[in-house]
Amino acid sequence: MNLHEQLKGHLGDAIMFIWHEAQLLDQKRYGEWSELWTADGRYVVPTDPDTTDFASTLNYAYDDARMRRMRIERMISGTSISAEHAAATVRTISRFTLAEANDECFEVDSAQILIGYKRETYTTFTANLSHRLRRTAQGLRIERKVVRLINAADSLDALGFLL
Repeated sequence: MNLHEQLKGHLGDAIMFIWHEAQLLDQKRYGEWSELWTADGRYVVPTDPDTTDFASTLNYAYDDARMRRMRIERMISGTSISAEHAAATVRTISRFTLAEANDECFEVDSAQILIGYKRETYTTFTANLSHRLRRTAQGLRIERKVVRLINAADSLDALGFLL
């Protein structure tokens, strides 16, 4: 298999995987979503859309497995304000590009438009996504997901859902 065919396989696999992830999030199937991650996977929503040093900068989210579990628990427990009457979401993800790849791990950049609906109000969140995916015995898993909101530097309403 030549390099072009290998890259095409990575990208096709990634697109299907990322669309599946989006469906799980829109359907609030957070338990299944949490199974898509590697043990050391990191969910990042930076406040600075240009940063690459997530550990040393302010982020809306910088979640390891423990923090993702806690975030999900707050969302489904009913004890969080954002959990009560959580927004319905529909996300569209497109413009997939393979950023880098090797046999075990590859990175895919894409664009996301997410519409949230709550209490007769629609809110739009537009972001550039970066998924670092790893092939495992269980299939693809997310090693890192970075959600770069295009208006991240602005004041944002509380996010009552996962991006």
